[in-house]
Amino acid sequence: MFDSNLTEEQRLMRDAAREFAEKRLYPNAEHFDQSEVLPDDLLAELGELGYFGMLIPEVYGGMGLEPIAYSLVIEEFARACAGLAITVSVHNTLISSAIARFGSDEQKKKFLPRLAAGEIGAYALTEPDYGTDASGIRLPAKSDGDSFVLNGTKMFVTNANYAKIYLVFVSTNPAAGHKGLSALIVDRHTPGFEIGKAERKLGIKASDTRALSFSDSRIPKANLVGAEGDGLKIALTQLDHGRIGVALQALGIGESALQQAREYAKVRKQFNRPIAEFQAIAFKLADMRLKLDASRLLIDRALRKQCAGEKFTLEAAEAKLFSSEAANWVANEAVQIHGGYGYMKEYPVERYFRDARITEIYEGTSEAQRIVISRAVLSET
Repeated sequence: MFDSNLTEEQRLMRDAAREFAEKRLYPNAEHFDQSEVLPDDLLAELGELGYFGMLIPEVYGGMGLEPIAYSLVIEEFARACAGLAITVSVHNTLISSAIARFGSDEQKKKFLPRLAAGEIGAYALTEPDYGTDASGIRLPAKSDGDSFVLNGTKMFVTNANYAKIYLVFVSTNPAAGHKGLSALIVDRHTPGFEIGKAERKLGIKASDTRALSFSDSRIPKANLVGAEGDGLKIALTQLDHGRIGVALQALGIGESALQQAREYAKVRKQFNRPIAEFQAIAFKLADMRLKLDASRLLIDRALRKQCAGEKFTLEAAEAKLFSSEAANWVANEAVQIHGGYGYMKEYPVERYFRDARITEIYEGTSEAQRIVISRAVLSET
């Protein structure tokens, strides 16, 4: 994650993503935020460039990137437009890699080339009464011949209206509780499947968030990912990956907030001096740099364990928790350094402040991360 540790391939991926962001994202990020949508041509271009196939093996049309190269792309996108970054991250880490990891050979051949080509994926886990408690999923999937029949609702689904392919977590055996949860691949054109209205959000407005509803929707049993009852295992495994993605999003937001605050402090004058010369401001900038570097180190540790094929649940939770709280603190300080101007939409720090807030909530709240970490602490000998 630090430049001195990168391979040539990793630098090339980062630089290409940075160039794309400078041309297509930074100049338009405010417009995406105001319009609350990513344009079709931008999503199509991302697909053509391979960014929707970063974690898909080359044999299925993807790039087959290792985690660090992939993470550098997400960070660059998050610096420019957090809404786009989470759109790309959810597609890659929660959908594509789930099918690549747990799907059958037939499912991989059928769905991965489509995902790699830019047919966006969405991950439907949360329900009106169940979010952090993934084991409480209740959406029933009743067996009927060679299909499961779904009736119910999912909510807060990122990429809902952008998507063509959905990974939906259901209860195929309610009597078994969390052991009866399963994962199904759902096609957008399934009869009885409807996409709700766009949610109006505080931040990451360019990302699409909606509810999904099912009314006697028949899903082929061939679309069951893994074995029946594997749903919780699949969900928690993918959330470990997703939490690193959110940590990277938070890091990108924080880095841009610091950059804007630093540049503003150099040119903004009070009492005939740039405010950067005042210790109160200089120390804010120092603390902002410190928190972001600590975030980067925690993310790097989680990625190294992931690359080594080791379990990284604890490291992902620590990286996500610290990075998200750091990003919120850094964005708040960036607004403070800007003073009254920081409260105005003409300055990007106002958007960074709003975008950062969600990173403490989705992919598991800060409280949920502390549960994971505290359990690890209490199990230590």
